[in-house]
Amino acid sequence: MSMQLYKSGTSIGANIHEGLQAQSKADFISKLGIALKEASETTYWLKLLFRTDYITQQMFESMMTDCDELSRLLTAIIKTSKDNQ
Repeated sequence: MSMQLYKSGTSIGANIHEGLQAQSKADFISKLGIALKEASETTYWLKLLFRTDYITQQMFESMMTDCDELSRLLTAIIKTSKDNQ
């Protein structure tokens, strides 16, 4: 499970980075959309790791706060990009 968290968590940044080199606005939106989906998957793994006592409540809350904030930022960027398309 921790490896799945690692994969989905690092994929967020990789997709954002790839989006910065997008060939079009639609490509940019697509890459950030993938990053948002990876953030959603990351929250799933965090919840599962917490419920199985693999991580502490403090670790869980800290990482969930970061993931939620990142998801809100990505959602706002995607919405703004779509509005300006």
